[in-house]
Amino acid sequence: MTGNRGGNQKQPCWSLAFLLFFYAPVGASLVVGPAAARTGYLGAALVAATIGSAAAQASENIDDITGKYHFLSPDDTLGILEEEGKLKGYIDVVQGEEESDDVLTYEIVSGSRKNDHVEFQTKTIHRKYYRFSGKVERGSGRQADDPDYLRLVGDLETVTVKGDSGQESAEKKHLVFKLIGKTEREEQ
Repeated sequence: MTGNRGGNQKQPCWSLAFLLFFYAPVGASLVVGPAAARTGYLGAALVAATIGSAAAQASENIDDITGKYHFLSPDDTLGILEEEGKLKGYIDVVQGEEESDDVLTYEIVSGSRKNDHVEFQTKTIHRKYYRFSGKVERGSGRQADDPDYLRLVGDLETVTVKGDSGQESAEKKHLVFKLIGKTEREEQ
């Protein structure tokens, strides 16, 4: 059976709110008196509102994650283009003054998104590449052009390939990559 999965996720919230609204005041009046019963309605309403808000935010559908995100340093950029669940893009990593290249651009060679799960891997440059596995979620921005409207939250592995042996070693970090807002793009 297929259908809207998001509609069923709110049902437990309202069931809990119903139970708290009608039964919490009765229990409170038995234990601590009628004054607590009157305040039980307010408590039940606050709990229901909090749970409802969290459930609505968690079940909010994110249609497209295309955009530029902050990467490891303020000058580094993760650019993603999503097309039918497949991810393309790049990671621009600004090099120090002692390096011969100003910016290394790691192309995303494989990437996918299914629901809120996101993963990608870049090509190898100078025996190093990046691998990410995590999820997409709403950030603190209110509109699509706002900074931090979307976030990629998960584990980034910086993989180094050893010389002739081809043996890999990975440094793994749990990170949050925030979408760059329109005002930030105009400043750059």
